[in-house]
Amino acid sequence: MSEDQISPDRRLGRRLEALPDQVVAGLEVRDAWRRRTATATAGLEFVVSDLTRWRPGSTVRVAFLDGDDELHGRIVEATRQITDVANLTLDFGRDPTTGRCRRWTETDTEYAAEIRVSFDMEGFWSLVGTDSTDATISPPQGTVGGRPHQRSLNLGEFAEKLPEDWPGTVRHEFLHALAFHHEHQNMRGDCENEFRWDDDEGYVPTQNPRGVFIPDQAGRRPGIYTYLAGAPNFWDRRKVDHNLRRRETDDVIAGPFHSDSIMLYAFEPFFYKSEPSPCAPTGNGIDLSDNDRRGLQLIYPHTAQAVDDLASRAGQALETWRKDVGLESLGADRPSPYAERVEELLAARSA
Repeated sequence: MSEDQISPDRRLGRRLEALPDQVVAGLEVRDAWRRRTATATAGLEFVVSDLTRWRPGSTVRVAFLDGDDELHGRIVEATRQITDVANLTLDFGRDPTTGRCRRWTETDTEYAAEIRVSFDMEGFWSLVGTDSTDATISPPQGTVGGRPHQRSLNLGEFAEKLPEDWPGTVRHEFLHALAFHHEHQNMRGDCENEFRWDDDEGYVPTQNPRGVFIPDQAGRRPGIYTYLAGAPNFWDRRKVDHNLRRRETDDVIAGPFHSDSIMLYAFEPFFYKSEPSPCAPTGNGIDLSDNDRRGLQLIYPHTAQAVDDLASRAGQALETWRKDVGLESLGADRPSPYAERVEELLAARSA
C-alpha cells in the first residue's frame, strides 16, 4: 500500500470535521443534563429526541462572515436540493437587485441569523440544528458556538479555492445545521464493527515528512486511532470515539442505515476491515440521495397533520415541563440556562 492510499478524507479535505473541544465539552454537559431530566420525569421524551430540529414550516436565517457575493450565491444554489424537499425555508437575506446576502459580525450582540457561516477557520463542520442558537454550549469569548457573535458553520478555505466536489460539502454541512448526524454513527448501522480501530499486529509507528502515519517497512498498517493521532488531525482516542463511534443516545433521530447518504464519510479503504465495505459510501458524495430526501420529509413534513402532530407533542411536553420541572435553580436566585433553553424551544415548536 502506498502513502497515497492513506490520505485525508477526499471529500472533507485535509481534516476530518470536528468541533472545537470546548464546544464538544459544553454539548456533553448540556446533553447529559437533558437526558437525566427527561428520564426522571414521565412524558418528557420529546425533550431529548426532538429539540435539535427546527420547527417544520419555519424560516431559518443564514448569514456570512466573510467571502464575496459570488461565493455566497453559489452556496445558496447548492442548498436548493435541501429546501426543494424540506418544509423549511433557508433565508439568506439575498437582495434581488444586488445579489448580496445577509452578513454577520464578530461584534454582534443580537442574532443576525440562526446559521452563521464562515470560511476563515480550518476544516468543514457545523453545529447540529438548534445548537447554533444555544448560548449554553460555548464560552462567551469563544469563536465557535451558539451565541450571536460566534461561528456555527464553517467551510474552510472556500473563499480561497473551492474543492472539486464543494456542492456535496455544502449540502453535508447544511444538513448538519438542520439536525442531521453522521451516517457512520447511526445506531442501526454496523460501522462500529467494520472500522479498523487498531493497528495491524506488530505495526511499527512510521510517519512521512508531513507527520502522517503510513504503513511500516513490512507493509503493516496503522489503525484509525494511530492514523488520526498524526497529522493533520492530531486527535486523541476520546475525540476519535466522539466523532466516529456509534451514537446510541435518545437525542439522535435515527432511521435505517443508508450507504448512499451524503452524511456518510468517504473514508479511505484502510479504515475498513473488508473490501468492499458495507460502510463505504455508494452515493456520489455531491447530491442528496433518495434516502436523504425521505429523511428531510420525515423531519420537516409538508402535511398539515404531521406538522400539527409535532406541535401537539411539543405542547404536551411544554405543559409537563412547566408543571413538573420548571426553571430549576443552579443557585440561590439564578435560573438554570439549560431549563430556560428547553422551555424556549418547546414554546417555539408548540406555537
